[in-house]
Amino acid sequence: MTYINLTSENIDTEHICCAFSDKKCKESYELKKKWLKKEFENGYVFRRLDERAKVFIEYGPAEKAWVPIKAPNQTLINCFWVSGKYKKNGHGKALLQYAIDDSIAQGKDGLVTIVGTKKFHFMSDTKWFLKQGFEISESTESGFSLLVRKLNPKAKKVSFNQSVLCAPPDNKGFVVYYSNRCPFSEYHVKNSLAETMGKRNLPLKVIKFETMEQAQESPTPATIFSIFYKGKFVTTDISVCMDNRFDKIMDKTKVNFL
Repeated sequence: MTYINLTSENIDTEHICCAFSDKKCKESYELKKKWLKKEFENGYVFRRLDERAKVFIEYGPAEKAWVPIKAPNQTLINCFWVSGKYKKNGHGKALLQYAIDDSIAQGKDGLVTIVGTKKFHFMSDTKWFLKQGFEISESTESGFSLLVRKLNPKAKKVSFNQSVLCAPPDNKGFVVYYSNRCPFSEYHVKNSLAETMGKRNLPLKVIKFETMEQAQESPTPATIFSIFYKGKFVTTDISVCMDNRFDKIMDKTKVNFL
């Protein structure tokens, strides 16, 4: 099987893996493509299996990343997914090795990625990365970790920005942060979550990251989608937006909002 890199020239005719069969997220899907086109100019890479499958890796210069980290001369791995029947066939290692080789060729000091200290929804598998030579550089009280795969042992330590380490402003209700880094977020925040909160008469504040600078000052490392309640992180699981999932997830995370 072969892999292809998406570019500004071919992205209009190629799929981007997630949500390609979800018609209700069509607008969100196109917004993700629009986001990618801009990021390609910053050296962003989207590499995927040349199949109609969810097997891909996204990475780029950490200095241009839409996440709140300090990681000079590092490569940031964003979304990284191998799903279904394609698991345990070497695709994850092959995609990661491509990113490592590319980083070495560019003279990078290492590769970094953000995960849940324990596996979080819609984030990469923490244990798998640790098995591939990544180390925990820093962790937050809310359960996020910044991992690094060192290429230069003398490189400066990578860390989260201060915006993450400070508690976000308290709010009477729910606050959701999101960006168009994901082809699901726009639809589910604006439609599913708005409807879910409306049914329960719960207050909701929506904050969308429109620029890299805004995302780099985020109070949450998960700028694709994060939801907070009264200043405390709740989940990265975007399915919480859905009416039939909201109460179950809130019960599991032990959030008492009544």
